[in-house]
Amino acid sequence: MKDRALSLGFNRIGIARAKPSPHLDAYFRWLDAGMHAEMGYMAREDRRARRRDLNVILPGVRSLIMVGLDYSTLKLPDALTNAPRRGKIAAYAWGVDYHAVMTPRLEALAEWLREQTDQQIAHRVYVDTGAILERSHAQQAGLGFTGKNTMLIDPRGGSYFFLGEILTDAEFDQYDKPGRATLCGSCQRCLMACPTNAFPEPYVLDARRCISYLTIEHKGAIDPALRPLMGNWVYGCDVCQAVCPWNRFAIETHESQFYPIDPERAAPLLNDLLTLDDEAFKVRFAGSAVERIKRDRLVRNACIAAGNSHLPEYRPILESLAASDRNEIVREAAQWALSAARL
Repeated sequence: MKDRALSLGFNRIGIARAKPSPHLDAYFRWLDAGMHAEMGYMAREDRRARRRDLNVILPGVRSLIMVGLDYSTLKLPDALTNAPRRGKIAAYAWGVDYHAVMTPRLEALAEWLREQTDQQIAHRVYVDTGAILERSHAQQAGLGFTGKNTMLIDPRGGSYFFLGEILTDAEFDQYDKPGRATLCGSCQRCLMACPTNAFPEPYVLDARRCISYLTIEHKGAIDPALRPLMGNWVYGCDVCQAVCPWNRFAIETHESQFYPIDPERAAPLLNDLLTLDDEAFKVRFAGSAVERIKRDRLVRNACIAAGNSHLPEYRPILESLAASDRNEIVREAAQWALSAARL
């Protein structure tokens, strides 16, 4: 099974028994504290039930096959990604949408398993789309440990990798041992580096303050108090991973589809983003993870980055957006940028 997974391009694989996550109670406390922000689907009772009992997802489930796929590419120069005229996109979204890469391979792995067992086994495939705590289950399958930044970290390969899983009613003769609970020691680099102080304590992330949540999942106006702290991030954030010492072991991916088509995919010019309409957005970001947030949210984020740049060259386009953009959230963000940058 593991050899087949590696032949399909995955970089790591672990197999665990299909049991509830050992961190389930902590997860429910996190929900009850409201740290999931406006991602209300997480707190729905049907989602809670699935996490309590994986049989709700797949009756008779016995095993969880967890895989990882590296996405780290060559580091782009700081002069490009930190340029005030450019927006920053998290590294995982530089190339092709990982869902499209991983899902067919997981289905192929499940089909191979069916052929080997010569039985009509049942399975479900997820790539961060199912109601399971996949980082916790991946730790139970031996793929790594949990960092203080809540990321799953492979001590031999860092944290720049995607996770996917197969739930199946097939049973294995052997299962992997869980990874260590943590290997962070006294290090607090990720906690100290977070621009918005999104970690109220180690191993706990408050989505309400997280730049990744704010730029991707949050659909409304972003808290004005947080906007100056967002810098030029326009989609996601890599800060808590970039400062992690374990990522000195990050493995450059062999998956060519995860490399940026050109530097503009990783650090686009803000002026280009501010002038996007729906059609231009679809053409530019087709097939990437950025596509899912649509034009309005990306332009909202670009307005905030433009305001944080304090560059007067953005005044005309921001004034136009503030006066006549069809989206109220974009209009408000543009007006804030004009005021914040004193343009």
